[in-house]
Amino acid sequence: MSVVHRLTAGWLLDHLSFINQCGYEICDSFAYTGDVTISTSVSSTNDHPTSTFATTSSSDGPGDAVETEGKTARTRYVFREEFFHISNAHIAAAPEEQLLQGSPDLSFTEMKAISRAEHQEGSNCGVKDSVAGAKKIRKFIWEGTLHLVQEGLKSGFLHRAAAAPSCGKNVVPGRIDCGLAELCEMAKQFPAVNDGDHQAVNVLDDETTIPEHDLLSCVTENNSNCAKIVVLMGQKYLVPPKSSFLLSDISCLQPLLNYKKKYDVIVIDPPWENKSVKRSNRYSYLSSWQIKQIPVSALAAPDCLVVTWVTNRQKHLRFVKDELYPHWSVKTLAEWHWVKITRYGEFVLPLDSFHKKPYEVLILGRVQGNIKEALRKSEDLLPVPEHKIIVSIPCSLHSHKPPLTAVLAEFIKPDVECLELFARNLQPGWTSWGNEVLKFQHIDYFTLLQNKN
Repeated sequence: MSVVHRLTAGWLLDHLSFINQCGYEICDSFAYTGDVTISTSVSSTNDHPTSTFATTSSSDGPGDAVETEGKTARTRYVFREEFFHISNAHIAAAPEEQLLQGSPDLSFTEMKAISRAEHQEGSNCGVKDSVAGAKKIRKFIWEGTLHLVQEGLKSGFLHRAAAAPSCGKNVVPGRIDCGLAELCEMAKQFPAVNDGDHQAVNVLDDETTIPEHDLLSCVTENNSNCAKIVVLMGQKYLVPPKSSFLLSDISCLQPLLNYKKKYDVIVIDPPWENKSVKRSNRYSYLSSWQIKQIPVSALAAPDCLVVTWVTNRQKHLRFVKDELYPHWSVKTLAEWHWVKITRYGEFVLPLDSFHKKPYEVLILGRVQGNIKEALRKSEDLLPVPEHKIIVSIPCSLHSHKPPLTAVLAEFIKPDVECLELFARNLQPGWTSWGNEVLKFQHIDYFTLLQNKN
């Protein structure tokens, strides 16, 4: 399970464990020619099937299966553990000392920062309310994280600071430039996809080759109990079982609408505009107006739970609650926080840091529609709590968010349709869309284990 501990305040998650629960055990291998190749079949560890290979092939790289003539061989992919070796914080205190010596109250620096931000954004009348709200949130985060860290230290999931090496650095991975966003930009030149003139879905098959044009113009599904490896522009990507995805630019969302599915959960991680993004050429961003154009109403089922990741800027938080959600007919229910800690239980950044915080915000709401239908669907569901924290060791890969499947499970019915927008990775049981939707599925982020029988 990805949930290590659950307390009243929230959850302590194991993000790495969640990724590896997908299994990724290789059972067979095929070679094809074409633009997008289905090269390997990978089975979930829930079944542990094996296969006998009739031929032997040799190649290099972490994405290649081991084949032995007349023998059964099993190999399995696991996500590279070093990407979660977040050992060093920007605070020198031991985890429990850091939390216990801190204060749940706002520092003077934080109050000045909130006041300055409110004045800059033209909301002078909201300064007092913002300070009061920030005090409440800080206290909740500080106390909740303390209790979850203590549980993590007791169980051994987190480590005592005394066991930490005297020196060392967090793993900062090299950038793998897959060119996915650029490919989506090029795809804008393709003929427009209309409702009735194109297939709505590609189904991954061991004996099919998918042209790049088709991969970019309709949803791709892996309906099997095995994961697949697809090769796109010479790069290999793992596709987990029971998952589907659309690789496209935001201007090419029609294939997702053609998919004709309504979703009970929609998680959105928009590329918010900010000063550092503006200065950088690495990341694109969307304006508030562009984010409002996302067709959530057309994708959402009645009583759909909508979860939006938001930066800590008050401007963006207010926009989601006061403009975006009403525009989508979504009622705001809760404000949760993802708290980032090191493997020793320290905040990755000071809680009263002026520029960056050790947490990110999730705004949860439900689509408002037919009252009778909503009441019927929510009869057996727990109400969404107004405040919760999700505590985890973050991945050192930029914007690799923690999984929400387990923490949302008690607030949704089982076997519902789930969608992630602006996704950078895939999950079993989810449909994912984005112009970098395969980014963290790249084979170089995984290690190939070899287990011969």
